[in-house]
Amino acid sequence: MKKLTPTLTVLLFCFSLFIYAQPGKPKLKVTGKVFEKISKQPLEYATITLKNSTNPKIIAGGVTNTKGEFSIEVSPGTYDIIAEFISFKPFEIKQKIITDNLSLGSIGLTEDAAQLNEVVIRAEKTTVEIKLDKKVYNVGSDLMVKGGTVSDVLDNIPSVAVDAEGNVSLRGNENVRILIDGRPSNAINITEALRLIPADAIEKVEVVTNPSARYDAEGGGGLLNIILKKGKNQGFNGTFIANTGYPDNHGISGTLNYKTERYNIFTTQGYNNRNNPGKGLNNSKYFNTDGTIKNYIYEARENDRFNNAYNGTAGIEWYLNKTTSWTNSINYRKSNGTNKDDVFQDNYDKNFNYQYTRNRLNQENSDSENFEYASNFIKNFEKEGHKLSVDISISSNKDLNAALITDKTTNSTLVKFDDSRNNQDQKRNLFVVDYVLPLGKGQQLEAGYRGDFTNLNTDYAVNSSGSAVGIFTNFMEYKERVNAFYSQYGAKVNRLSMLFGLRFEDSNIDINFLQTNDFNTKKYGNLFPSAFFTYELSDKSSTSISYSKRIQRPRGRFLNPFNGLSSNINIFVGNPDLDPALTDAIDFGYIKRWDKLTLNTSLYVNKTSDAFQFARRESGDLVNGVPVIIASPINLGTELRSGFEFTLNYTPYKWWKLNSNFNVFAVQTRGDFIYTNSKGEEITQNFDFDATSWTARLTSKITLPGKIDWQTNMTYNGPQDNAQGKRLGVLAMNLAFSKDVLKDKGTVAFNVSDVFNSRKMISETRLDAVESYSEMQFRIRQVSLSFTYRFNKSKNEKEKPKRNMNEGEMDMQG
Repeated sequence: MKKLTPTLTVLLFCFSLFIYAQPGKPKLKVTGKVFEKISKQPLEYATITLKNSTNPKIIAGGVTNTKGEFSIEVSPGTYDIIAEFISFKPFEIKQKIITDNLSLGSIGLTEDAAQLNEVVIRAEKTTVEIKLDKKVYNVGSDLMVKGGTVSDVLDNIPSVAVDAEGNVSLRGNENVRILIDGRPSNAINITEALRLIPADAIEKVEVVTNPSARYDAEGGGGLLNIILKKGKNQGFNGTFIANTGYPDNHGISGTLNYKTERYNIFTTQGYNNRNNPGKGLNNSKYFNTDGTIKNYIYEARENDRFNNAYNGTAGIEWYLNKTTSWTNSINYRKSNGTNKDDVFQDNYDKNFNYQYTRNRLNQENSDSENFEYASNFIKNFEKEGHKLSVDISISSNKDLNAALITDKTTNSTLVKFDDSRNNQDQKRNLFVVDYVLPLGKGQQLEAGYRGDFTNLNTDYAVNSSGSAVGIFTNFMEYKERVNAFYSQYGAKVNRLSMLFGLRFEDSNIDINFLQTNDFNTKKYGNLFPSAFFTYELSDKSSTSISYSKRIQRPRGRFLNPFNGLSSNINIFVGNPDLDPALTDAIDFGYIKRWDKLTLNTSLYVNKTSDAFQFARRESGDLVNGVPVIIASPINLGTELRSGFEFTLNYTPYKWWKLNSNFNVFAVQTRGDFIYTNSKGEEITQNFDFDATSWTARLTSKITLPGKIDWQTNMTYNGPQDNAQGKRLGVLAMNLAFSKDVLKDKGTVAFNVSDVFNSRKMISETRLDAVESYSEMQFRIRQVSLSFTYRFNKSKNEKEKPKRNMNEGEMDMQG
């Protein structure tokens, strides 16, 4: 390890290996391809082993990539060569003399009927596939959060972070597009939708920091594609999970699957009952126009968010013939809950002498109902890699929210009421066609169409008996129609892989306010080019450079002019006048593998025009002489974001695995913010600022005596300045223990989330009229216990490769 330390120092801080890394000594290469004999489909993760013909010791080996291809380096000699895959009969070549580079051609494997329900390979450790335009994390037990949700798993993925309010960011950038099974979620509130899907339902997560033209151009910071599990082994099998916890976190879910040679029937059903108690504060100091202190208001709040939710999916995959499949599925989510938000505002005079306390009690009821029908058709033609896929998704989503706010003060007997509603109804239709055409050795052409059509109606209203909150009653009609066409060409020449793409998106958006007859139409067409280059320096190292153009369209909470009145002096509202933000992204990458260590680095630069920025301002309204402060997103001039990231995976011993991620970045913004204060004066605030920040994550997994797994996850989000103040640093830690029981058919897991109860969003704000310090903790420390039971299914079994519409990709196995 002492010899390794100087090497790591050079790797992490100098990046010189990006240029100077050299391939290892030349050896002979054994290449080939493994496929399923009946369907002719390539087998990913098939194992190729070379053994000494006179000694059973393994000399070399490897696994196939997504195209079933393998390449293994060996010294000259005589070998027994074995190709194996789960539930298939092995293929073996005895005493093969290798004196020169050897191609084994195509190897066809047939299913072993006697082993179809006997899966013995265990995917304990998350594996990472480095592809030309993304990283794929095949989620193993080291990332699994038993009894948790998709949000919990995402927070364990390198480069990804989930803050105290459930917002997802990628390398510190919250402009992230989140897909589920390759499609945008039909939920209006994506953060809530992620909390409804159990962690155990995830098969893999695709992290795309710089998406190619194949993908929707949405998401200036990149995109995350969450792939859910679907049973693939023949026969009847399933998994049941029950969990309980404190504060209330109770649930039960089950996944059943039945597969034959002609069809595959699958379903996932789950119910949970949860309480997410949280708390926050906002301590403010107000100033007169001459800069002297006017008064103080210290605001404290406590939340209790109770929720009952059901989530069910059912579907069938038909194998129409050996080359054609058609999958149809429905998903239904239903939830209802209450949110008790108790806010106390302690008022002090300019000398900080206590005057009175205002109490605002917000009792909110919410109901949400979501339905989605999805259909996927795949046709594989005779030529390998020649494929057509068609996807259709039709969904509807209704969110109903009603709140009654009671307002009273200690110096008065008068009780005031604010009655509000915020009802949303969304319809969304999605149509996708992708075509992949191989042009020759190492070359392919892709083309496709995507139509995304959304109608969202928001009915919001406020009946107030005394709060000066402006006009918060209207009916907003949002219509979005995006038609997109793309084409891209990929080629691999020796060690160099290339991918060039161009995407065109035509956007037509209507934002209409029916009560005030305010009609707005935005039409724009954009070209989104992309280019990727990857060079394999050796079988264990590679370097890459990529470019893409992205767009961030404002939606949902960013546009909705009303979000709630729990506090009548600190209000968040959306901005219907927001324009889309456009981003140019460049990424340099390097990956190096040793026997026990893997290093993955990235140097990136993102330049965004009309960037979104949250700003606080005086609304012009007063409550008892106190200015009402509005927090709202605005379009700022430009944002330049640059950073360096590295991920280390280290396995010092078989019983100990370490994963670390570090990201340091700088943000430079340029622009002015113009608003009208409570005096009716137009204020121009310069938003030019330069800031740096960093994040770090360390995950340790240790196998204790008795085969008890102990996992620790620590994260730190460093402080970051902005034009109106700064966000403070936060350290948080999670613990988990698990033990297999019942001959590995069951697993008991114990989790502690946010051990130090420190996971908060902490910020300081400085305006001419007010300075404030705020903390928001979305969910306090939580303890949970879960039990998982599997039948006819081994723990974390390695299933057959999924065949979906994104398989026409140029892969690079680093």
